Amino acid sequence: MEKETCSCETRHKHRTSEEKKDLLTRLRRAEGQIRGIEKMVEEDMYCPDILIQVSAVTSALNSFNRQLLAAHIRSCVAEDIRQGREESVEELVRVLQKLMK
Repeated sequence: MEKETCSCETRHKHRTSEEKKDLLTRLRRAEGQIRGIEKMVEEDMYCPDILIQVSAVTSALNSFNRQLLAAHIRSCVAEDIRQGREESVEELVRVLQKLMK
């Protein structure tokens, strides 16, 4: 298993190949759903059918955010707190506020 390292000072995060693969799979799935929605609009599909697909994309992206946020808290935020860098908590609060708009 690859070691996860966080270099928040330089705003980079090393992810394991498994974590990277899962995140990219989720994004590619959402990208495919969006292409499907574009096609539905081009083909004048029924509005409620399009709205349901948009809801599915929103759900997929929310799932992506939850996974990425959990990994960030478990690695970067936890490490910063252990190292006495409390500003990481404030950054997390700002991020959560933006996500919950």
